[in-house]
Amino acid sequence: MNIVILGSSGSIGTQCLSLLKDHPEHKVIGLSVKSKIELLKEQAGEWQVPRLCVYEEALAEKLSADLDMPVSSGMEGLIELATLPEADMVVIALVGMIGILPTISAIKAGKKIALANKETLVCAGHLIMPMLSEYRAKLFPIDSEHSAIWQCLRGEEEKSVESLLLTASGGPFFGLKKEEMEGKTKADALKHPNWSMGQKITIDSATMVNKGLEMMEAHWLFNIPMEKIQVVIQRESILHSAVVFQDGAVKGQMGVPDMRLPIAYALFQEERECYREQRIDFSKAFSLHFFPPSLEDFPGLALGMKAGAKGGSMPTVYNAANEEAVRLFLEDKIRFMEIPRSMAAETIPAFFNKSFFTTVLFFFIFLSSVLYGRPYSPSFHSSLKGRYIYRDREYRKRLHLI
Repeated sequence: MNIVILGSSGSIGTQCLSLLKDHPEHKVIGLSVKSKIELLKEQAGEWQVPRLCVYEEALAEKLSADLDMPVSSGMEGLIELATLPEADMVVIALVGMIGILPTISAIKAGKKIALANKETLVCAGHLIMPMLSEYRAKLFPIDSEHSAIWQCLRGEEEKSVESLLLTASGGPFFGLKKEEMEGKTKADALKHPNWSMGQKITIDSATMVNKGLEMMEAHWLFNIPMEKIQVVIQRESILHSAVVFQDGAVKGQMGVPDMRLPIAYALFQEERECYREQRIDFSKAFSLHFFPPSLEDFPGLALGMKAGAKGGSMPTVYNAANEEAVRLFLEDKIRFMEIPRSMAAETIPAFFNKSFFTTVLFFFIFLSSVLYGRPYSPSFHSSLKGRYIYRDREYRKRLHLI
């Protein structure tokens, strides 16, 4: 199998390559990074990768000169890799809404897609899911929770499903009141108790915003209403999610908290022998603990539930506001609890006051991309005043905004 990995410098991308080391029968034919060109150079050398992309153009030119080979850049470069004729599987491990257009392009090229980008379905699930059938493409979730649900649903009738149980670890601040989280630092928030992940998703886990996003993602992936998706804290991260059936039976998927397990299942499905690492030791006593989440102490999750239930452009607003707030927190410009506060205070009024503008603008961008195949690079950021900003100058020129 020929594999392209978009986002090879992140947590999912590096773990994907780590997994593939034991399977030389598969070939990596394309890699992309945002800016980590030294790491990309190492990866390209180790895997003899013929096609490379660096999102930042100046760094792409530098790497091209260093390696004496063409290196693509920007959204055009990502789309080029996602649609390589010889690619069998495209791993979308990009962070943020930048992953939407490469995913759409891979679908239109009829690819198999291993998706580790929540924003694609949160913001464009209404476009993505119908296109899969139209272009006979296949999408496999990498998120551990959605992988678990996918595995539990295989062989089952859709009509037999009553609800989904979406598990959460509770993050580093489980059990704390919101007042106790006011002074938590970036270092505190990045200490996840169970998982090794990138900074953005680790902060989302700490605020539990990730569960709001994952509920929306599950809604599109499994065609189930938001009100039938329940979040439950499973502190040990051993039960990765479960399905409740009409007869009251519950089917769950258990495994060690290692992202290489869902990555392997997304890449190889029935080839279970592709993951040969850690195991749960059932010869030793252990306990599993379940708790309901506190919506009062984790208002980001409560806001996500409301955004998903509202539908329309609200999930996009929710996601964009979170991206901006997390960026500011990681830059030490706001405090931890200001992440959900800024989302609640700014994006909900922005939605209700400017919903028509937001919806029309969002659909114009993606409808243009789908119908005309133009490699636009939209980068939305919600300011803390509730406005949307385009920071890609070239993209703004194409829309005749400047």
